[in-house]
Amino acid sequence: MKRFVALGLVLCMMAAALVGCSSGSSSSEKTVKIGVFEPQSGDNGAGGKQEILGMQYALTKTPTVEIGGETYKVELVYADNASSNDKAPSAAQTLISGGVSVVLGSYGSGVSIAAGDTFSAAKVPAIGVTCTNPQVTSGCDVYYRICFLDPFQGTVLANFAKANGATKAYCLAKQGDDYSGGLCNYFIEAFGADNCVYEQFPADTSDFSTYVTNAQNQGCNVFFAPVSTEAAAQIIKKASAQSLGMPILAGDTWDSNVILEAAKGSDLDINVTTFYQEGANPEFDNGIKAWINSDATAKSNNGGNDELAAVTAMGYDAYYVALEAVKKAGTTDPAKVLEVLPSLEYTGVTGAIAFDEIGDAKRDSAFVKKCNTTTGVWDFVTEAKAQ
Repeated sequence: MKRFVALGLVLCMMAAALVGCSSGSSSSEKTVKIGVFEPQSGDNGAGGKQEILGMQYALTKTPTVEIGGETYKVELVYADNASSNDKAPSAAQTLISGGVSVVLGSYGSGVSIAAGDTFSAAKVPAIGVTCTNPQVTSGCDVYYRICFLDPFQGTVLANFAKANGATKAYCLAKQGDDYSGGLCNYFIEAFGADNCVYEQFPADTSDFSTYVTNAQNQGCNVFFAPVSTEAAAQIIKKASAQSLGMPILAGDTWDSNVILEAAKGSDLDINVTTFYQEGANPEFDNGIKAWINSDATAKSNNGGNDELAAVTAMGYDAYYVALEAVKKAGTTDPAKVLEVLPSLEYTGVTGAIAFDEIGDAKRDSAFVKKCNTTTGVWDFVTEAKAQ
């Protein structure tokens, strides 16, 4: 009798367990994974972290999405490409193996270009956030992007330099770097090659005094250096110490707290082109600043204050573009998500977002901002268009 009772209890427990499992399975929350392909270390680590902040804030605002009539929890899956073209493919493969439906990133065109073939082979769509080199999309059928391109940005910067009296430009790029080299070439083309001095510095350069001296000795009256924030901070240090004596221009990478901190207290004239101007969307600005100030890690990743970088706003918009894509696809299948991207449209805090025939954003304006070396913030200069 005891055996029968024990057997009955075991059977009851098994039945209850099966019912519990069945019930849990039917009511459990489904998950859609969005890959975050960004540098969290290396030359562009500071910028990558700020770009990620926008995605993380968006996740706190919208942690779920409706796909095919069902609610899915959104999970961000991270892979640090370490600002390295050599490490980018393995970081991309990590995200693919992790089962992501779409990838966001990267801050840095070189790593985006380097990972393109890996994403393409797996048919996993990637949405570039601030990777501005044309080769990101021109050589890859799965890469799209929400930012303007370097031919446009280079022309805007060249026109700005000439409008402010520059007649001879010193242009400085890093050897082997797709972003700085490409943007310098577009600037030179628009400014006029005969009126430009172009130099490149090798990797791991930390002393830029020679380049500052060369710019001065060549009789240049504008210093163009669209390099990483790490190199930029060193250039600013030497430019200040050696009394550069000419304005500094740079692209979107310089829109960073690293630059504000490095230039604070100096007499340098620094202007940059970028994707978003604080004040354009007060609700977003106030919300993300409050979030940054409430989270010690977020504040540290933003450089220790709540100054808003344009890449953060772009990361925020990129998250919602990804949500729109999976909603429109009606599935988490990456191949199906890829199919809907050409016709996708979304209006975010940085403006209207839509893609052309090769996946580039239809953007025709850029913000020019000036570093206020007294207050340590960016001051709005103008919203510029290529002429």
